Amino acid sequence: MSTNAKKIFLLLTIVVPFLAYCVIYYTPIIRNAPFRSDEFVSFQFKWGLGNDLPNFYDSATGEYQYLDAKDSLIKTNVKLRETDIIYLHNKADELGYWNFPDVISNAGTDLNKSKVLRYVFQFNYKRKSKKVIFVTDFNDIPKLRDVAGQMRKLVEGTINDAQERYNKKK
Repeated sequence: MSTNAKKIFLLLTIVVPFLAYCVIYYTPIIRNAPFRSDEFVSFQFKWGLGNDLPNFYDSATGEYQYLDAKDSLIKTNVKLRETDIIYLHNKADELGYWNFPDVISNAGTDLNKSKVLRYVFQFNYKRKSKKVIFVTDFNDIPKLRDVAGQMRKLVEGTINDAQERYNKKK
Protein backbone atom coordinates (compact mmCIF):
# COMPACT_ATOMS: atom_id res chain seq x y z
CA MET A 1 0.00 0.00 0.00
CA SER A 2 1.20 3.48 -0.80
CA THR A 3 1.46 6.23 1.82
CA ASN A 4 -1.59 8.05 0.49
CA ALA A 5 -3.64 4.86 0.62
CA LYS A 6 -2.52 4.30 4.22
CA LYS A 7 -3.54 7.83 5.17
CA ILE A 8 -6.95 7.47 3.54
CA PHE A 9 -7.46 4.07 5.20
CA LEU A 10 -6.51 5.52 8.61
CA LEU A 11 -8.82 8.49 8.07
CA LEU A 12 -11.76 6.31 7.06
CA THR A 13 -11.34 3.72 9.82
CA ILE A 14 -10.48 5.91 12.82
CA VAL A 15 -11.13 9.62 12.37
CA VAL A 16 -14.46 9.52 10.53
CA PRO A 17 -16.11 7.00 12.92
CA PHE A 18 -14.83 9.00 15.91
CA LEU A 19 -16.27 12.25 14.55
CA ALA A 20 -19.56 10.53 13.71
CA TYR A 21 -19.70 9.11 17.24
CA CYS A 22 -19.10 12.56 18.75
CA VAL A 23 -21.83 14.16 16.66
CA ILE A 24 -24.33 11.37 17.35
CA TYR A 25 -23.56 11.25 21.09
CA TYR A 26 -23.16 14.93 21.98
CA THR A 27 -25.79 16.61 19.78
CA PRO A 28 -28.80 15.47 21.88
CA ILE A 29 -26.98 16.33 25.10
CA ILE A 30 -26.24 19.87 23.96
CA ARG A 31 -29.70 20.29 22.43
CA ASN A 32 -31.45 19.17 25.64
CA ALA A 33 -29.28 21.05 28.11
CA PRO A 34 -31.65 22.53 30.72
CA PHE A 35 -29.81 25.83 31.24
CA ARG A 36 -28.77 27.19 27.87
CA SER A 37 -27.81 30.81 27.34
CA ASP A 38 -30.06 31.15 24.29
CA GLU A 39 -33.08 30.22 26.47
CA PHE A 40 -32.22 32.69 29.24
CA VAL A 41 -35.18 34.88 30.19
CA SER A 42 -34.28 36.78 33.37
CA PHE A 43 -32.84 36.59 36.84
CA GLN A 44 -33.88 37.92 40.21
CA PHE A 45 -31.52 38.71 43.05
CA LYS A 46 -32.83 39.47 46.55
CA TRP A 47 -31.10 39.99 49.87
CA GLY A 48 -31.79 41.03 53.42
CA LEU A 49 -32.05 39.89 57.02
CA GLY A 50 -34.32 36.93 57.75
CA ASN A 51 -37.50 36.72 55.70
CA ASP A 52 -37.45 40.47 55.09
CA LEU A 53 -35.77 40.95 51.71
CA PRO A 54 -36.19 44.67 50.94
CA ASN A 55 -33.26 44.71 48.50
CA PHE A 56 -33.89 43.20 45.09
CA TYR A 57 -33.08 43.36 41.42
CA ASP A 58 -35.13 41.96 38.54
CA SER A 59 -33.38 41.81 35.17
CA ALA A 60 -36.63 41.46 33.21
CA THR A 61 -37.96 44.83 34.33
CA GLY A 62 -34.70 46.47 35.42
CA GLU A 63 -36.32 47.27 38.77
CA TYR A 64 -33.63 47.79 41.42
CA GLN A 65 -34.46 48.58 45.03
CA TYR A 66 -32.02 48.68 47.93
CA LEU A 67 -31.39 50.21 51.34
CA ASP A 68 -28.53 52.69 51.39
CA ALA A 69 -26.17 53.38 54.31
CA LYS A 70 -28.79 55.63 55.94
CA ASP A 71 -31.49 52.91 55.70
CA SER A 72 -33.33 54.90 53.05
CA LEU A 73 -35.06 52.81 50.42
CA ILE A 74 -33.70 53.71 46.97
CA LYS A 75 -35.77 52.69 43.95
CA THR A 76 -34.31 52.94 40.47
CA ASN A 77 -34.36 51.22 37.12
CA VAL A 78 -31.15 49.61 35.86
CA LYS A 79 -31.08 47.55 32.67
CA LEU A 80 -28.29 45.10 31.99
CA ARG A 81 -26.74 44.77 28.56
CA GLU A 82 -27.05 41.51 26.65
CA THR A 83 -23.33 40.94 27.20
CA ASP A 84 -23.83 41.30 30.98
CA ILE A 85 -26.56 38.67 30.91
CA ILE A 86 -24.45 36.24 28.88
CA TYR A 87 -21.50 36.91 31.19
CA LEU A 88 -23.60 36.11 34.27
CA HIS A 89 -24.95 32.93 32.69
CA ASN A 90 -21.47 31.76 31.69
CA LYS A 91 -19.96 32.54 35.11
CA ALA A 92 -22.86 30.76 36.84
CA ASP A 93 -22.19 27.76 34.63
CA GLU A 94 -18.46 27.96 35.36
CA LEU A 95 -19.08 28.14 39.14
CA GLY A 96 -21.44 25.16 39.00
CA TYR A 97 -24.53 27.14 40.04
CA TRP A 98 -26.80 24.53 38.43
CA ASN A 99 -25.46 21.94 40.90
CA PHE A 100 -25.96 24.09 44.03
CA PRO A 101 -28.51 22.79 46.53
CA ASP A 102 -31.73 24.83 46.72
CA VAL A 103 -30.88 26.02 50.23
CA ILE A 104 -27.32 26.67 51.39
CA SER A 105 -27.59 26.91 55.16
CA ASN A 106 -26.34 25.08 58.24
CA ALA A 107 -28.14 21.91 59.22
CA GLY A 108 -31.01 22.72 61.55
CA THR A 109 -31.31 26.36 60.50
CA ASP A 110 -34.96 27.42 60.51
CA LEU A 111 -35.26 29.80 57.56
CA ASN A 112 -38.51 31.25 58.92
CA LYS A 113 -36.96 32.28 62.26
CA SER A 114 -33.35 33.00 61.34
CA LYS A 115 -32.40 36.70 61.30
CA VAL A 116 -29.14 36.13 59.43
CA LEU A 117 -28.32 37.89 56.15
CA ARG A 118 -29.46 35.82 53.20
CA TYR A 119 -29.29 36.04 49.44
CA VAL A 120 -31.74 34.58 46.96
CA PHE A 121 -30.64 33.98 43.36
CA GLN A 122 -33.14 32.88 40.74
CA PHE A 123 -32.22 32.30 37.11
CA ASN A 124 -35.22 31.84 34.80
CA TYR A 125 -35.10 30.03 31.48
CA LYS A 126 -37.82 29.20 28.96
CA ARG A 127 -38.22 25.62 30.18
CA LYS A 128 -36.82 25.73 33.70
CA SER A 129 -35.63 27.94 36.55
CA LYS A 130 -33.13 27.54 39.36
CA LYS A 131 -33.54 29.24 42.73
CA VAL A 132 -30.90 29.15 45.45
CA ILE A 133 -31.13 30.61 48.96
CA PHE A 134 -27.72 31.33 50.49
CA VAL A 135 -27.56 32.07 54.25
CA THR A 136 -24.30 33.84 55.06
CA ASP A 137 -23.57 32.01 58.34
CA PHE A 138 -23.24 28.73 56.40
CA ASN A 139 -20.07 26.90 57.40
CA ASP A 140 -20.71 23.18 56.75
CA ILE A 141 -18.91 23.02 53.40
CA PRO A 142 -16.34 25.85 53.05
CA LYS A 143 -15.87 25.36 49.29
CA LEU A 144 -19.62 25.66 48.64
CA ARG A 145 -19.78 28.75 50.88
CA ASP A 146 -16.90 30.33 48.96
CA VAL A 147 -18.44 29.57 45.55
CA ALA A 148 -21.84 30.93 46.66
CA GLY A 149 -20.04 34.04 47.95
CA GLN A 150 -18.33 34.42 44.57
CA MET A 151 -21.70 34.17 42.86
CA ARG A 152 -23.07 36.89 45.15
CA LYS A 153 -20.11 39.21 44.45
CA LEU A 154 -20.38 38.54 40.73
CA VAL A 155 -24.09 39.42 40.57
CA GLU A 156 -23.68 42.47 42.84
CA GLY A 157 -20.72 43.70 40.81
CA THR A 158 -22.55 43.32 37.51
CA ILE A 159 -25.59 45.21 38.81
CA ASN A 160 -23.43 47.96 40.33
CA ASP A 161 -21.46 48.35 37.09
CA ALA A 162 -24.69 48.68 35.14
CA GLN A 163 -25.96 51.26 37.63
CA GLU A 164 -22.75 53.28 37.28
CA ARG A 165 -23.12 53.25 33.47
CA TYR A 166 -26.74 54.37 33.86
CA ASN A 167 -25.75 57.20 36.23
CA LYS A 168 -23.02 58.41 33.86
CA LYS A 169 -25.57 58.70 31.04
CA LYS A 170 -27.74 61.05 33.11
